[in-house]
Amino acid sequence: MRRILTFLAVALFCGMAMAKPLPDDAKAPNYLGETLAGQDVRVSDLRGQVVVISFWATWCQYCMQELPVLGGFQAVANQRHLPLQVVEINYEQSHRVFVKASQLLNAKLPGLLITWDRNGSLSDSFGLNDAGLPQMIMLHRDGTIAHIEVGYDKSALDSLVAKINQLMSEPAPPPIAGSRSIPATMATQAHQP
Repeated sequence: MRRILTFLAVALFCGMAMAKPLPDDAKAPNYLGETLAGQDVRVSDLRGQVVVISFWATWCQYCMQELPVLGGFQAVANQRHLPLQVVEINYEQSHRVFVKASQLLNAKLPGLLITWDRNGSLSDSFGLNDAGLPQMIMLHRDGTIAHIEVGYDKSALDSLVAKINQLMSEPAPPPIAGSRSIPATMATQAHQP
């Protein structure tokens, strides 16, 4: 029995590692879901910021451990006016679970943008079809993909933080005429029921 479980765990991990994400520096899909307040979140509105997109579910133990870490990182970035926005996308859970989890998380981690991916289409748009959780995509400040991480654990935390810090040290992209951006206060405003 133990051998079968080990084989299944290895097969699952290999399946996650075989996901075919978009190539680095590809333009990220624009739509990142809708917040609890009904506001659409788009990469184009976050231009000029490093965007960290993390797919999570309440059943993913590591995801639930990662949320407060990313929330703390976002809080520090907000306090220091650093160009960072963490977008937490609830992955393939019912709307009822999304609402309840978002309400709890918004109260404890107000700087995060929390959206919903009902059927996995947002994950699929990054080429992560059935890749499993956790999944994290980091975007350069111009909205292109810098890193895609799948199936990591807490041993990768230092590496992930180093990558985020490196991205924040990059220069801001030139403005695009006629574009709009989300003000830093949007994260807290977007979570009000």
